[in-house]
Amino acid sequence: QVQLVESGGGSVQAGGSLRLSCAASGRTLSRYNMAIMAWFRQPPGKEREFVAALDWSASNPHYADSVKGRFTISRYNANYTTYLQVNSLKPEDTAVYYCAAGRFGYTDYRSYGYWGQGTQVTVSS
Repeated sequence: QVQLVESGGGSVQAGGSLRLSCAASGRTLSRYNMAIMAWFRQPPGKEREFVAALDWSASNPHYADSVKGRFTISRYNANYTTYLQVNSLKPEDTAVYYCAAGRFGYTDYRSYGYWGQGTQVTVSS
């Protein structure tokens, strides 16, 4: 099994920044299982939505239009960790941010087999 644990969330004012981290552990960690690592978020009262995803080679990042130019996804394969640098935060970025890992797909949450518990990001105006 694979466990994902997010950290780095918090409360910030609009315009602020955070760096979210996602650490993976477990017996079945592999390039195959962790080919794509991604971030999703769930705003209050809304459905979960795609934020960003990155392939193993880190050559093909995907971003939701709403975060392009403000968020940056990265990963460190040696310890199966992924990061999300979030800059120029807006109140509408307030959500629980989830880390996910899977073998294929990018924006479709159904293609991810492993999920973290989430970390809260709250942005005040």
